Amino acid sequence: MAFELKEEGFRLKDILCVVGIPEATYHYHVKHFGREDTDTAIKERITFLFKKFHERYGYKRITKELKKLGHEINHKKVYRIMRELGLKCVKFMRKSRKYNSYKGKVGKVTKNRISRCFDTPIPLQKLVTDITEFKCLGEEKLYLNPILDLYNGEIIAYEIKK
Repeated sequence: MAFELKEEGFRLKDILCVVGIPEATYHYHVKHFGREDTDTAIKERITFLFKKFHERYGYKRITKELKKLGHEINHKKVYRIMRELGLKCVKFMRKSRKYNSYKGKVGKVTKNRISRCFDTPIPLQKLVTDITEFKCLGEEKLYLNPILDLYNGEIIAYEIKK
């Protein structure tokens, strides 16, 4: 396009200013326009290994596999090529450790009024609550706070917050 506009009498600096490309970048791309990609063989090998391991290997493990096959390649180059090709490993769910929030005796301890008697003949006489943490997508957590009537085990109210 720039070649055609130059032939029509426009100055290169004016064209690049309108397009928003630095002159050095333009000349770099003109110089490398007809060249063949020297990394085609390694790109094919990386793509093959990536698919062979079911898209679970990142650039570090792919680099190790390439070195096993006899290719002497830097992990930074593998990272750059995988980013260019759009190869991103699929994150698989790991077993998360059990949440433990107990930090000892914190705050004021109230009198035990229930005394392990968890049933009652009168509705709304004994109400209990607890907070439960749910891990959602990514690092997000939601907290559920239900209020339970011990008369019939019915949840009277609940609240969900971040």
